[in-house]
Amino acid sequence: MKFSLIYEGQLTDTSRASEYRMFQDMLEQCRLADELGFDCIWAVEHTALTQYAHMSAPETFLAYVAGATKRIHVGHGVVCLPPKMNHPVKVAERIATLDLLSSGRLHFGIGKGGTQTEAGCFGYDVSEIGPLVDEAMYLIPKMFVNEEIEHHGDNIDIPLRAIWPKPYQDPHPPMYMACSREESLLTAGERGIGALVMGFTGPEEIARKNKLYRDAFAARRPEDQVGYRPTNHLAALCPAVILDDVDRARRIGLRGQRFFIQAIEHFYRGGPKPEIDEVSVEEQMKRLEEDKERLITYLGEEKIEISDLQTGNYHVEQDAYGSIDNAIRYVSRLIDSGADEILFLVQMGTIPHEVSMATIRAIGEHLIPHFKAAKPAAVAAAAE
Repeated sequence: MKFSLIYEGQLTDTSRASEYRMFQDMLEQCRLADELGFDCIWAVEHTALTQYAHMSAPETFLAYVAGATKRIHVGHGVVCLPPKMNHPVKVAERIATLDLLSSGRLHFGIGKGGTQTEAGCFGYDVSEIGPLVDEAMYLIPKMFVNEEIEHHGDNIDIPLRAIWPKPYQDPHPPMYMACSREESLLTAGERGIGALVMGFTGPEEIARKNKLYRDAFAARRPEDQVGYRPTNHLAALCPAVILDDVDRARRIGLRGQRFFIQAIEHFYRGGPKPEIDEVSVEEQMKRLEEDKERLITYLGEEKIEISDLQTGNYHVEQDAYGSIDNAIRYVSRLIDSGADEILFLVQMGTIPHEVSMATIRAIGEHLIPHFKAAKPAAVAAAAE
């Protein structure tokens, strides 16, 4: 099992001073995670999404984190591959360089970006960029292993060139896809790469997605493999706020979750800007339910099938908001559902830095040791 952190770079105040403080806070959190035995720091990539994600240059953030830490890995979750956003040659060069500088601590996730706001910034229609991403994801690993590359495809044209440097990891870092929809889970499995399952869905939904992914991975065809390093790995998102004051932890966690969801709805469906008001746990849950009902009404009007795929972000019945014992129970259920890695989300727009630090410390000092200590016993039991 791996236990990691993932960052969106969220904030409520978009002033320069606030952005500076946010990045400094995230670096402090990453250094603490390195000291406490976390496995990886993941960073998303989004462009032009105010408040929701100011992580628009993850290659810079992750390089700084790698240099500021000693042992923890760093991961792109993910690099957006439409060529005008990130040309495949530049992606290959940056990935290889950071892998060399970090002595092989890099993980390479790939994706397309999720909104028209982002795609339109580079002159794309978001509904039309899938084939561009597919072409790039098959092309980049070839740059990792061949001295020269020449490619004349439907969307990308590269004359014969030598692409340097080559990664530290041979043949290249493990590869992943961001998977929020069933289609992307099946694609990741069919193409033999890891799945980063985003969203606030619970263990039951993770178990369902895990089966889809594992079955697709097992049935994959050699000609569909992306890259030269098959990676059978499913990572599950786990928002977390862990404090001695359980009620305060749940109040802060639910407010952060609601901010996160409202920001998504604002950029994905044109909803209102996220709210940041402080209310009780009961009121936050009530408002989350009202938000969910509005979404269901919208989906019905648009004749979109209503399933946990659309409404799972509103999951609040079980979560890692509260005590360390509650978090351990919830993470146990995610592991039992098939997760190989837990992506703790502790930095949401309304969550204070000191609360994120306390949560990281609780995970590092109690939760991770709990599962690491349990592993030998589980192995021994399985052997009997």
